[in-house]
Amino acid sequence: MSCDDDRVGEKIEKIKSTLATFADFPKKGILFYDIMPILIDPIVFQSTLDVLSIKLSTLGDVDAILALESRGFLFGPTLALQHKLPFLPIRKKGKLPGPTKSISYSLEYGQDVIEIQDGTIKSGSKVVIVDDLLATGGTLGAAVKLIKDCGGQVVSCMVIIELKDLNGSINVQSPIYSLLKL
Repeated sequence: MSCDDDRVGEKIEKIKSTLATFADFPKKGILFYDIMPILIDPIVFQSTLDVLSIKLSTLGDVDAILALESRGFLFGPTLALQHKLPFLPIRKKGKLPGPTKSISYSLEYGQDVIEIQDGTIKSGSKVVIVDDLLATGGTLGAAVKLIKDCGGQVVSCMVIIELKDLNGSINVQSPIYSLLKL
């Protein structure tokens, strides 16, 4: 990274120490990593945005920032604003007005559909997708396919947390930057 690596490392350690965990949420056997304490502490929230922004600045030409509903929306619009880029939401089926492009994908507990407004991704557009967590990679992988189906190119996917043991990165056909790998 272009910033002082020691300072970035310190910020990442502070971010990691701020996370909360909840056993058996949302169901038994799941350890839930809660990013809400990051948002509660303005210094840690700013540090999180700083680290993501530094990484974003190393990616070269980017035409837009996209984020996944809903927690990706906590970071994506601010990054887009900081870098003077358009922000485009990727939402669950039925949440966007007008014509949309959609993709159906499998989850560990069934099927889901995500959408983007038709025409917002121009052919050849270089985009970055932001989300809070990479677990099994179902939603993020589907988002990458959706952008490619729209004619765009995903330069990188950026997540706050990647759960390494779930190997979700194998389901995402795009480079991934994980602020924390847990």
